[in-house]
Amino acid sequence: MSDATAVRTPWSGITGMMAGAIALILALFIHSAGPFDPQPSIGQSIGEIAADIRTSALKGLKGEAQTAAEAKAWSLDRILSASAYVLGGIAIILGVVGFVLKENRRIVIAAVGFGGLAVGFQLFVWTVMIIAGVIIIGYILANLGGILGDFSG
Repeated sequence: MSDATAVRTPWSGITGMMAGAIALILALFIHSAGPFDPQPSIGQSIGEIAADIRTSALKGLKGEAQTAAEAKAWSLDRILSASAYVLGGIAIILGVVGFVLKENRRIVIAAVGFGGLAVGFQLFVWTVMIIAGVIIIGYILANLGGILGDFSG
């Protein structure tokens, strides 16, 4: 009988590490080279937000029903962002599977690290964008009198 142990390939750790690396590269690429869909100018966007606030406020003052929200279409930017999240999640899951199967710790840590960095980076960017959006909306609300004008007839 042979006492030699079979060398097992750490398939889940290596696959998770590759998925995490791809997710991290994709997340960095999306936020540094994107957006890939045509974007309106900042003035046009802020003007549309101000116009929406104005029409919504006037409908609320008149007692009219508000318009229903429309479903957002899947754009290239949204597909790429969702792909980075999914690949990051797959990397974390495969890293945990590799840990349970007692695969090489370095590979498992790399898989979980790459996946966590990919997801964490995107969440950080979204947090910064939400804070910036709240600041912009705050400035718009502070100047709401100038946007709406006079309410007397």
